[in-house]
Amino acid sequence: MKKTIFSAMAILIACSLYANVRLPKIFNDNMVLQRDHSIPVWGWADSKEKITVRFNQQTRVVTADKSGKWKIEFSAESAGGPFQLIITAKNSITLSNILVGDVWVCSGQSNMEFQLKNSSGADNEIITANYPQIRQFEVPRVVSTQPKDDLSEGDWKICDPSTAGNFTAVGYYFAKLLHADLKIPIGLINTSWGGTHSETWTSRNAFENSDEYKEMIAAMRFLDIDSLTKEKIVTTSKRLEKLQPSFSPSAATINSWKTISFDDSHWPKMKVPGLWEQQVLGDIDGVVWFRKIIQVTAADAGKAAVIELGMIDDADICYVNGVNVGSTSSYNALRKYNIPTGILKEGNNVIAVRVMDSGGGGGIYGAAADIKLHIGSTKLLLSGEWSFQIEAIKIGSSVGPNSYPTLLFNAMVHPLIPFAIKGAIWYQGESNASRAWQYRKAFPLMISDWRKSWDQGDFPFYFVQLATFNANNGDSRKGSTWAELREAQTLTLSLPNTGMAVTTDIGNSTDIHPTNKQDVGKRLAAVALHQTYGKNNVYSGPIYQSFKVEGNKISVSFSNIGAGLSTNNKYGYLQGFEIAGADHQFHYARAYIDGDKVVVYHEGTTSPIAVRFGWADDTVDNNLFNQEGFPAGPFRTDNWKGITETIKYKIGD
Repeated sequence: MKKTIFSAMAILIACSLYANVRLPKIFNDNMVLQRDHSIPVWGWADSKEKITVRFNQQTRVVTADKSGKWKIEFSAESAGGPFQLIITAKNSITLSNILVGDVWVCSGQSNMEFQLKNSSGADNEIITANYPQIRQFEVPRVVSTQPKDDLSEGDWKICDPSTAGNFTAVGYYFAKLLHADLKIPIGLINTSWGGTHSETWTSRNAFENSDEYKEMIAAMRFLDIDSLTKEKIVTTSKRLEKLQPSFSPSAATINSWKTISFDDSHWPKMKVPGLWEQQVLGDIDGVVWFRKIIQVTAADAGKAAVIELGMIDDADICYVNGVNVGSTSSYNALRKYNIPTGILKEGNNVIAVRVMDSGGGGGIYGAAADIKLHIGSTKLLLSGEWSFQIEAIKIGSSVGPNSYPTLLFNAMVHPLIPFAIKGAIWYQGESNASRAWQYRKAFPLMISDWRKSWDQGDFPFYFVQLATFNANNGDSRKGSTWAELREAQTLTLSLPNTGMAVTTDIGNSTDIHPTNKQDVGKRLAAVALHQTYGKNNVYSGPIYQSFKVEGNKISVSFSNIGAGLSTNNKYGYLQGFEIAGADHQFHYARAYIDGDKVVVYHEGTTSPIAVRFGWADDTVDNNLFNQEGFPAGPFRTDNWKGITETIKYKIGD
């Protein structure tokens, strides 16, 4: 009898829980709803349940369908608030402090994910970040093989000094400028994930209808995460066993790895700097030790020293001859540790670095010149081969966002639809650079896919062109994947209602995550203010328009010159231009401003036929601007074969 009563009660409880009306996680206290556009509200309830939804002065009544889904639309509202959203059925939900303004999706990889607290000038900015009408919803980073209806969690944060540091830095500065100019609430939906390809942000349906990708997607079976994880654990374990037979070292063994007496001659080697995902370890998380033996002279033995290790993702502990000399827990901080007197010995010395990676990239990375040891006036470069060994490995979550296409569209975009938005800002492309030619199709496909999925027409989609970064010393002579990716981004402007912020002048040649996010946000805001909000502002730098050969010189014309072309070189010398003749060999050129044109020439090229500007990974020398301070974007006048034309996306790349 007791069993019967208990079972009946359990059924009643289960039914009542199921019957409770609920909303997607994107609907929450403090949210921003889109102004001047119908406002969709949707959710779940019991089958055929009657739901009443009230917002401001509007009321809608709807009945859930057989599966329990329901949806209503409120008429467009003007900017304002705060309001309440009240949903009444068998239970009641009240959401408070809701504003109506403009909602922008902020998406892409690590440079969009990059938080305000890590950007330049962050401390002073955060102290004054009291903007109650700017709010962010951060989408949790998860993957899914099938489109999800809802997010696992999330809430809207009001921008103040206690929360601003965790905002996307680019999105924050973008919102700050829009709010200051428009005097309306701005909502940011931050759905970004570092190191991701555009293909993971694109739906299966888009691939199936693309001539470029339909063969690829047809070959991908319908998958589930559990089976994928098991499959990857097996294949990854087999691969790593060839490098290291055992992954269960004892505590005593691990402790010996930092000592000078330990023999690491049997350990495999890895290039430093360089993330291990891009080398022999591949896509794993965990703890890995790096060791390097260096020689110290008798004259330098015993002296105090300074060791620099570039950047380490995520955290590290550094030992010199078994002594802990420092540790850091930040993926983008330069490591610099003091070595006290008496530690360095004459002859062999061992540097051991314990690296802990919880997700994404892992290892010692950055510029080779930043990895060095200073002993007085002696400088020892530490870049090159290091020995390594795995202490602990985590493969259970190894189905990452790039393991298969569509995973982030399914998990981090689809659950947001059809939440009404104003538009999107996007910062991504670094991870697609090796397939830059195909990005000409991949990127427009993704934009069109989002627009079709949201069913809001050609909403504004503004993106950041890749900043300067010396990825692989690429240039016109050896080819540049980054230059080709920037070109693909420029070509994407052929899509309606798109815009691009050029950032080749505000990057960092040795850091793929430049900390100047303020100017990035400003430039995106300038595009939006002009193209979306109809302001009469200059929003772009000079854009290549045409060229004309005039004897041994080429004259290049530009649009969007604002008040005129300019350079920050006090002598008026332009840099970043190259010129070539029929032999297709480019030479660094002399260039000068002539009214609204730039004249380019090279003494040894008597019959030039082509010009390039900024055609390199690292564009730090580019110095052509308009007088409003916006840089000219990289371009080329030729259509000669690039180095990425034959490289296609493959599942698992």
